[in-house]
Amino acid sequence: MPERETPTGALDDVDAVTRAVLTASRLLVAVSARSLSAVEERVTLPQFRMLVVLSTRGATKLVALADLLQVAPSTAMRMVDRLIAAGLADRHHNPDNRRETLLQLTEEGRRTVEDVTARRRAEIATIVERLSPTQRLALVEALTAFNEAGGEPLAPRLDDAEPHPLGWAVDFPAAHDA
Repeated sequence: MPERETPTGALDDVDAVTRAVLTASRLLVAVSARSLSAVEERVTLPQFRMLVVLSTRGATKLVALADLLQVAPSTAMRMVDRLIAAGLADRHHNPDNRRETLLQLTEEGRRTVEDVTARRRAEIATIVERLSPTQRLALVEALTAFNEAGGEPLAPRLDDAEPHPLGWAVDFPAAHDA
């Protein structure tokens, strides 16, 4: 079992905090990868990220989608084409401007986002259940401060109607402009 560092005396140790966050991020990436395992034959992590954005934004123009994902429009178009071929997204003309094409999730795409999110939430809940109530409170306080410092919006409650499955903010690029 690896040696465990304690926070005592590390109140100002940026490296200790950074190492702890990096370790936690490895755990969360592993949880995310496992939650995608049931659909990994059809969807890569970047493609799933696109599905999440479409899930939270609804019908979206390609250029806006590329901006939100911080990728080139040509990259976004290739991802969209793959998602359409997989039956997870589709495109249609904007009823307000027939020259524009909008991208959106299919019902199967929406179910995919919901299923992956449910698996991820369940695995995280299992890990959190292993913590004492005091540790849970400390974790909520620490992660809330961390998320606020990074400009990330709070994830929805279990019963919220609109999930933010991977935590990417709808206005992610704008969060870095401030």
